Amino acid sequence: MAAAESDRDAPSALCSEFLNFSAKDTALGWLQATDLPKEVYQHLAVYVPKIYCLGPNINPQSEELLAQLLLLAPLEWYLCGEDPAVGLAQLEHSNQRSQLCGHVFKVGEPTYSCRECAADPTCVLCMQCFLGSIHKEHRYRMTTSGGGGFCDCGDTEAWKKGPYCHKHEPNITDTDCSQEDPITPLSADLVARGYNIFSVMLKYAVDMLTWDMEDLLPEGLEPLDRGDTYYCMLFNDEVHTYEQVIYTLQKAVNCTQKEAVSFATTVDRDGRKSVRFGDFQFCEQAKSVIVRNTSRQSKPLRVQVMHSSVVAHQCFALKVLTWLGHIIAYSDGLRRILCQVGLQKAPEGENSSLVDILMLCDSKMWKGARNVYHQLLMSSLLMDLKYKKIFAIQFAKNYERLQSDFVRDDHDREFSITDLSVQMFTVPSLARMLIVEENLMTTIIRTFVDHLRHRDLQGRFQFERYTAQQAFKFRRVQSLIGDLKYVLISRPTEWSEQLREKFQEGVDAFLELLKCMQGMDPVVRQVGQHIEMEPEWEAAFTLQMKLTHIISMIQEWCSTDECVLIEAYKRCLLALSQCHGGFTDGEQPISLSLAGHSVDTIRYQVSQERVSIHLPVSRLLAGLHVLLSKTELAYRCPELLPLSELSPPMLIEHPLRCLVLCAQVHAGMWRRNGFSLINQIYYYHNVKCRVEMFDKDIIMLQAGASMMDPNHFLMIALSRFELFNIFSAADCRKRYRDGNKDVVQQNNTLIEEMLHLIIMVVGERFVVGVGQVEQYDDIRREIVHQLCIRPMAHSELVKALPENENKETGMERVIDSVAVFKKPGVTGRGLYELRPEWTQHFNLYFHHYSRADQSKAEEAQRKRRRQSGEDSALPPPRLPPLCPLFGSLVNLLQCDVLLAIVGAVLQWATEPSGGHWSESMLQRVLHIVGMALLEEQQQLENSCGEEDVTFNFTIKITRPGEAPSNTGSVLALLESLQNAPHLEVHKDMIHWILKMVTTIKTMRERSPATSAVSTCGGQGLEEVAGERDKAEKKRKAEMARLRREKVMAQMSEMQKHFINENKELFQQSLEELEASTSSGPDHSPVCVEVPAAVVCVGPWQSVRADRRQLVTCILCQEEQEVKGQGRAMVLAAFVQRSTVLSKNRRRPPPDPESHDPLFMNPDLAFGTHTASCGHIMHSTCWQRYFEAVQAKEQRRQQRVRVHTSYDVENGEFLCPLCQCLSNTVIPLLPRAQTHSPSADQPSLEQWLKTTGQQVAALHSTHRKQLSDGGEAEEEMEREESSPPKGFRVDHIPMNPFSSSIREMLTTFGTATYKIGLKVNPNDQDSRVPIMSWASCAYTIQSIERLLVDEEKPLFGSLPCRQDDCLSSLTRFASACWTAAPLTTVQTHCMRLLSAVLPDPQVQNAPCILDIDMFHLLVSSVLSYSSINCLDQSGQNVLDSAHLHLLHLITVAHMVQILLTCTPVEVSMDQESGTAEREEEEMICQLYNHLRTHLDSLLPPLSSGWHVWRCVKAGILPFLRASALFFHHLNTTSAPLELHVVGPGQWEALCSYLSLPSNLLQLYHSQLSLLEPLIQRWCCHPAVREALQGGSVLIRFPRESNRLIDLPEDYSSLINQASSFTCPRSGVDKSRAPTLCLVCGAMLCSQSYCCQTELEGEDVGACTAHTFSCGAGLGLFLRVRESQVLFLAGKTKGCFYPPPYLDDYGETDQGLRRGNPLHLCRERYGKIQRLWRQHSITEEIGHAQEANQSLVGIEWQHL
Repeated sequence: MAAAESDRDAPSALCSEFLNFSAKDTALGWLQATDLPKEVYQHLAVYVPKIYCLGPNINPQSEELLAQLLLLAPLEWYLCGEDPAVGLAQLEHSNQRSQLCGHVFKVGEPTYSCRECAADPTCVLCMQCFLGSIHKEHRYRMTTSGGGGFCDCGDTEAWKKGPYCHKHEPNITDTDCSQEDPITPLSADLVARGYNIFSVMLKYAVDMLTWDMEDLLPEGLEPLDRGDTYYCMLFNDEVHTYEQVIYTLQKAVNCTQKEAVSFATTVDRDGRKSVRFGDFQFCEQAKSVIVRNTSRQSKPLRVQVMHSSVVAHQCFALKVLTWLGHIIAYSDGLRRILCQVGLQKAPEGENSSLVDILMLCDSKMWKGARNVYHQLLMSSLLMDLKYKKIFAIQFAKNYERLQSDFVRDDHDREFSITDLSVQMFTVPSLARMLIVEENLMTTIIRTFVDHLRHRDLQGRFQFERYTAQQAFKFRRVQSLIGDLKYVLISRPTEWSEQLREKFQEGVDAFLELLKCMQGMDPVVRQVGQHIEMEPEWEAAFTLQMKLTHIISMIQEWCSTDECVLIEAYKRCLLALSQCHGGFTDGEQPISLSLAGHSVDTIRYQVSQERVSIHLPVSRLLAGLHVLLSKTELAYRCPELLPLSELSPPMLIEHPLRCLVLCAQVHAGMWRRNGFSLINQIYYYHNVKCRVEMFDKDIIMLQAGASMMDPNHFLMIALSRFELFNIFSAADCRKRYRDGNKDVVQQNNTLIEEMLHLIIMVVGERFVVGVGQVEQYDDIRREIVHQLCIRPMAHSELVKALPENENKETGMERVIDSVAVFKKPGVTGRGLYELRPEWTQHFNLYFHHYSRADQSKAEEAQRKRRRQSGEDSALPPPRLPPLCPLFGSLVNLLQCDVLLAIVGAVLQWATEPSGGHWSESMLQRVLHIVGMALLEEQQQLENSCGEEDVTFNFTIKITRPGEAPSNTGSVLALLESLQNAPHLEVHKDMIHWILKMVTTIKTMRERSPATSAVSTCGGQGLEEVAGERDKAEKKRKAEMARLRREKVMAQMSEMQKHFINENKELFQQSLEELEASTSSGPDHSPVCVEVPAAVVCVGPWQSVRADRRQLVTCILCQEEQEVKGQGRAMVLAAFVQRSTVLSKNRRRPPPDPESHDPLFMNPDLAFGTHTASCGHIMHSTCWQRYFEAVQAKEQRRQQRVRVHTSYDVENGEFLCPLCQCLSNTVIPLLPRAQTHSPSADQPSLEQWLKTTGQQVAALHSTHRKQLSDGGEAEEEMEREESSPPKGFRVDHIPMNPFSSSIREMLTTFGTATYKIGLKVNPNDQDSRVPIMSWASCAYTIQSIERLLVDEEKPLFGSLPCRQDDCLSSLTRFASACWTAAPLTTVQTHCMRLLSAVLPDPQVQNAPCILDIDMFHLLVSSVLSYSSINCLDQSGQNVLDSAHLHLLHLITVAHMVQILLTCTPVEVSMDQESGTAEREEEEMICQLYNHLRTHLDSLLPPLSSGWHVWRCVKAGILPFLRASALFFHHLNTTSAPLELHVVGPGQWEALCSYLSLPSNLLQLYHSQLSLLEPLIQRWCCHPAVREALQGGSVLIRFPRESNRLIDLPEDYSSLINQASSFTCPRSGVDKSRAPTLCLVCGAMLCSQSYCCQTELEGEDVGACTAHTFSCGAGLGLFLRVRESQVLFLAGKTKGCFYPPPYLDDYGETDQGLRRGNPLHLCRERYGKIQRLWRQHSITEEIGHAQEANQSLVGIEWQHL
């Protein structure tokens, strides 16, 4: 209690002290003090506990204000020596403008990196600098910042060119001044004061932030009076979830869930939060509960009970650091002083500076403290180039300890001091300095290796038995690889001896790391039993992926210096021989003989021994070996290289084993080893790993093969593939056919894989150093082969290409030369298509093709060749020549062993395959033969004479096989296969080979001088043969065409014969077809004479032919006629609330229980829209179907408790045919009966009089029914209102519909009522018919607006489903009165009529300005039948009544428009015709009458022409909607003029509605009748109030609503979102800022802080917003994800492609690629169309049905 009282007293006591306090005097006292730290500490000891942390309810604004006045102001006075406002302004003015931008990025802020000029991807610019730089014209990457980094503008090392933007461009004077010490311009006194105060305050802040005592304070800060006031402080960790923390807090501190959510959010954001305030015992109790509740599954939450004074000083320490950052921004000199203070060593020596202390205590601090001091380091040390270097050295010295602290800590790296490494290690000069002086490269690698201590007996990494804790540690250790990448990312251009020495040390350390990886995770083939437990493999591949770029960068560093390369090569070779020493133990030597050659090797079988896919040492050596060739070192100074020490069999052994393992896995020999091995093989070939795995293995085989006898290489390969026995057998060409079928199949696959390996070893020459190619030839070849599969989008190509360390593929440099870009449409993506001339470079056995890719590419290329009239052969492409170091590789193609293999396969192929050979095998052999022939042709073309040609393949393939088999030569075998019927597929390829042999022979026969001519001659032979082929194909095509024509003629003759025989049948079906389709507006009857003027309303409406309506049920397929007394047929429909037409989004949703929806406000704030898919069912069929859906959903909920795409409890279902979301059904009704017009139709005057009498009689009857009714009263009533003749108030009309139709009328009416008002269904409610009429009116209005927006004609352009829906909905609305109590509908009708006609009996008639006239028209026309049905006079006046209602309401709408229009001054007289002058005069007369009635509240009229234009434009939507309504109500055909968009619309529309084209004639022809009505409308008090500004006036025409305008450049949106803070937590940046596309509001989505309660459930900001803005439906743009979000209700949602595309026509959801994004108006227009068409819910339904993962998302939390 005492604590609480002191809380209340504190502010008043502090106020009195504040009034007496002088910051200036305090500062003067400090200036004269001999012991400044003591004086300052005393001041802080007094005031800090009085300002901060005074109780449980902290007021941050008050704390900030008091801290500034009582604590910071004296510090500023002391520093400046004068008024800080003056002193700091002078400092800022005299400060030299910095060339470094240094803008620190906020979370989510856009950053830009130039892909052409940035030194590395970490070099980024802020938006302002980017827009003012040269880089905006270059190729750039845009990303969002995670917060914490800063803009590199002005850093010359970060950019290859254009380091400055316009703002930071240095002047000549700046460059002179930039070299001098920034402290020099400052006065000596200021410098001294700066040193003093910075020393004291920085030490204070460091002491308090690293303070670990909970109850005591440092010396000099002890409070004068210690109260028993403590805080229970909860700290953040990354182990416990939000839910766990919220649950625990509710139990521990007895708070509500909202408070617990607030606590948890703050803890997550700031790193700590006090959850209880009170005495020690009180807080300790809460701590014990929290610890106990969170220690069951994992380590407990960290909680401390801290004295309030300790917490207060820690809060102020953070404020001090922020203040220091603010102060040094005024002057670079002050920044330099703070840097000196921070890095000044104390007497204790090493690691004693204040910055060192902070760094080394980093992992002990909470998140908020870390963030603050990291920001200070960035704005001070990292912005001062001199001290950045000193800080980098200190950082490197402590690197190992800092990383160890980080690994033990559980906070993310972004909150660790180690994250600052990117700011230093990416600066090339700093990185090299740290390598030389601090041996940084070695330190990083050794620190990394030290943390991975789990090894096997051979010293290799072992991840198999990793615990969860070790796996967590391994994930954190990977950040060290990132640091190593930063250090190596920029290659040196000049090498010093020290750099060479330290780099070699680093390479040694790296080789030690690779040796630990060489052979890790070995596998042994499982035989017999399947592996029981899948081994761990992901960790090893994660390590490989992380190191891929490091290995590449080390090779790039080596390539820049010959000495370094030679030394690295030697060391790598030594490391490899050390690794191999342990591998070959116990392996027996064997000798192999084949085709007259023999070789010694070791006995090793991949299928029986241990084999590993991880061989990084071998692969690094392969990379360095290529560099020897690329840099030509191997030729210039071979004596410096250990080439003689190389053992080719040793080099090829392990890569060959690895490739054999892949082949055996493909052959199905390792099935029992499970998925882990399949995944390893997949990643081995995957683009992320292949550069330093698969590709390097191929290179190593090429290196080994180029240094050994090709026969020996192939024999070793056959041995490792376990195929040697097959090809070494004496009768190998007669392969055994008996034996195990599976074994034969496996061997076939192995032979295919081995042949493919030979193709790759000889043919893969596109690496610079292996083949004589240019730098980007390999990328060009990759792209060509990807596009040979199919046209691809830019992102697909990028994914298929390996990225370098700068996240670049080099694709942009070559793509335009090989492909053409095709832009996308409204959907899809832009695609690159291969240019035709590049298809000749297609290689069917391209080494990066997967099997599926190869199959697709082969099919695509064969199809292309067929279409262009070529044969189907896919010969190998011409290859570039090999580099000299790899030159002998070509001999593989002509060696004896290969010829023996080729001969054997061709021999097998002479007989149809019985499974002992495969077509793929033969195809590969033919490809190898083709490669050899092309090689020989190229040598002949490039040689000076035949003696220069060493490649004699054609000579060798003509030699017959040796004894004893005496088989034919390879060429003879090919010739015999040419016409083999079972090899039809390969015929073209064999033909191409034989032509090539002929060409080469011709070239050899000719003299060297004519060798060029011989090539042409060879081509000439080919051309002659080609011509023959073309002629043959042309003849066949002609014959096929003639055959087709003959067949078609026969079919046509048969059809005619059948029709002639069955004329009656055809005539009948044609009539029925015409009848069933004539209801549509675009099917006007052909036989009926169309009158000159088509009319849709009134007694003279156009007569239509009555035809039967035949429809078919989609469920039972029965055909039925639509009749009033027949079985009910229904249309699947979807009813939803809508705000699409709303003109007032601020209007709150009405109270559903008390709301009276009879009169719709003209702002159309909330409407009910009905749509249909147009599919028809029997009502009974539908009911059975819906019951089945309900039963199925009940069963599903018992099994899986997830939402489906439809909610059965709310009556939702999917249309059985099209799966469209529906929630009710509309009954199909027959057309209304037509009445022949009689001559004596009542005039308006007669009708008004009769209607008035009818209404009065009904009022009387209704009153009688309500009262007990005395006889005298009855008599009086009778005298008062005698009903007109034939009007019987007691008449009960007969219901024209069957019971099933009546039931469906009730079903649909109740559904509209339930959804439109958001109430429980109640078919007795009087509002049911009102909601049906309102839905009909709203749906017609929205369709009319849609047609206008899409510039479509009023009739004939609607899809059938919308047309059918409108027709059914209008007929239903006209009949729904029969399903409600008659008196209810009559009451509604009388109230509706009272809006335009005087009715003293109706109270509170609405003002004319508060009524939407079209809703009034629809409701009054449809409800009038309830009064008309009582007229038994025999005179049919219903059509006349409709016409009179239309005329009356049209006049009322004109008055409404005139009251709300704003006349403008017209600068010049408009030219008007006679008719227009008449209209102007009439409108002026009417307007002036209105002014008179309103006592000149309306402004005077200056231009009748303008007002008439306003009226015409304003009333046009009403007339169009009325035409649609009466067209469907009366089923009349529409005039042709309204089927097109063009002139004459107004006249045709007026004529169709029985209106004069000059609407004012309605008023003037009935002036005496209408004038009193108009006067009454104007005299309504609400009209006067509205015109005087009492309410918002809706002006006509109402503009169509649009989605908000989006900026052209997406980065503008990101920038806007980055400055958006969470509206609840204030300072916190929103993690998921989301933009409402309907109203433009920015929301804080997907976060606990902004959850609100809606209908008893917690929902996210977006879901809550949909109910206020879109009646439960929302369209949002998630800015950071570049993703559109559709929401419908609480359980439905989907993601939709955004309207922003990059230059390649692709969206970038998640902003992963970073290409600049620009608004695509067509795509945004499509989203807008979906919204206007009310199709969002349907889109969500389709998306959820197509992607079941969307169903599980908790959309209500977004």
